[in-house]
Amino acid sequence: MAGRCPLVEDSFSRLASQSNVYGLAALAGGEGPGGLLAAALKGKVIYFRYHDLRQRLRPVARELQFTYIPVDAEIVSIDSFPKAPPQRGLVVGITFIKDSGDKASPFLNIYCDYEPGSEYDLDSVAQSCLNLELQFTPFQLCHAEVCVGDKPEVVFLLSGNDPSVHLYRENEGSHQFEEQPVQHLFPELQELPSNVLWLDVLNIPGAGQRLTAFGCQNGYVRVARVDRADRAVLQSWSIQQDGPVSKVLLFPLPATAAARDDAAAVAAPSYSVLVASAIELSVVYRDVLTRGLTDQVILPASDQYDSVLCALVTDVDFDGVREILLGTYGQELLCYKYDADAATNRPGEFRLVWTRRFPSPLLSMLYADLTADGLRELAVVCLKGLHVLQHGLETTARRLLERLRREAERRNRRGALEGE
Repeated sequence: MAGRCPLVEDSFSRLASQSNVYGLAALAGGEGPGGLLAAALKGKVIYFRYHDLRQRLRPVARELQFTYIPVDAEIVSIDSFPKAPPQRGLVVGITFIKDSGDKASPFLNIYCDYEPGSEYDLDSVAQSCLNLELQFTPFQLCHAEVCVGDKPEVVFLLSGNDPSVHLYRENEGSHQFEEQPVQHLFPELQELPSNVLWLDVLNIPGAGQRLTAFGCQNGYVRVARVDRADRAVLQSWSIQQDGPVSKVLLFPLPATAAARDDAAAVAAPSYSVLVASAIELSVVYRDVLTRGLTDQVILPASDQYDSVLCALVTDVDFDGVREILLGTYGQELLCYKYDADAATNRPGEFRLVWTRRFPSPLLSMLYADLTADGLRELAVVCLKGLHVLQHGLETTARRLLERLRREAERRNRRGALEGE
C-alpha cells in the first residue's frame, strides 16, 4: 500500500482560465527567491513568487502584462532561462495562437531587456518583445545549453506540427533571436516521424557529450548520444509505442541501493530515460549508454489513474537518490522509489511509495526553491489553478540528521581503512 504524501500545501492561486501541459516555467537568475510563470490559455500569464512582508514570506500571484499578446489569443507554451555567463539577463518565450477569423495565426514572442539594471526586471522584460510569426502549430517550447567554439549559449527549441523542431538563437550583432537550421547544432533532431510532444536534453558532465530524448504523438521514442564539440551523433536508439508519449526525461540512476553511500558511484552514474504514456504504463529504460532501450522497468499502477500528463525526476526525500513523480489526468500524484538489492545483485525495481489526490487533473509540475531557504517547493498546475507544496520542517530536519549521521559513519569507515 502506498503511503501519504510528505508535502503539505502552502498556497493555491486560481488561474483566469485553464492551462495546459506546456504552461509552467521557472524563473532563475538575478537576486532573491525564484519565481514561476503560469500561463492560462486565454492570453493571461500569472507571476508567482514569495514576498518578504514584515519578516514573513507571503505567496503572491499577480497577472503580468506581456506586450503583443492579443486578448483573443490562446497561449500554447511558455519557457524562460537566464543567459549563459558572462552575459546577463532573463529571456522569456511565449507561443500563442491568434484567432484571425478565417484562419488561426501562430506566433512566438521572445522577451528580453538589454538595458543595464533591467535585465532581470520582469515588468521591463515583459515590454521588450520580438514578435515572430510561425508557419506551424507550436507545441513544447524548451531551452538547452550549447557550446559554439568555447562559448556557452542557451537557445530555444520549439516543436511543431510540421513535424519539426525549430531552433532560435540570439544574434550577437543585432541582439535579436532568429531561427537557424536545427541540424547545425542538433543533428539528432532531423527526420522526425511525427510531432514531438516532449523533448529533453541532458549535458553529460565532463564528457563533452549530451543525451537527447524525445517522444512523439505516434508513440515513437528516440534517444541519441551526441558529441557537443563536433556535433556528431555517436549513438542512437529508438522504439515504437502504441500511443502518444506525454513525457520523456533523462536522469542518472544508481546501479544499486548501496550507491547512496558510495561517493564514486554517485559521481559516475548511469543514465536512464523515463517514458510516460497517454494510454500505456509508464516505464524507465535503464543505463541507455550501455544497454540502449532494451532494459525496461515498469512503474506499477501508472496506468490506473487515466493519462500521465506530467512528470518529474528529483530527490524529494533527501536521501540522495531521485524519485519519480507522475501527475495524471485522474487527479493523482504518484511517487516512485527505485530499490536495488546490492547483496543479491538482482535488477532493481520501482515501487509506489506515496500518492496524493488533487481536486482536478494535474497538467504540469516544477520543483524549485521559491523561498530561498535551501529547500525546494513543488509547484503543480491543475485545471483549476496553481498549487504550491512545501516540505514539513520536522520531517525535513529528521531526514537531514539521518543523512548527516550516515555521512559521518561513511567518513569514519574510510578514515579507519586509511589508518590500517
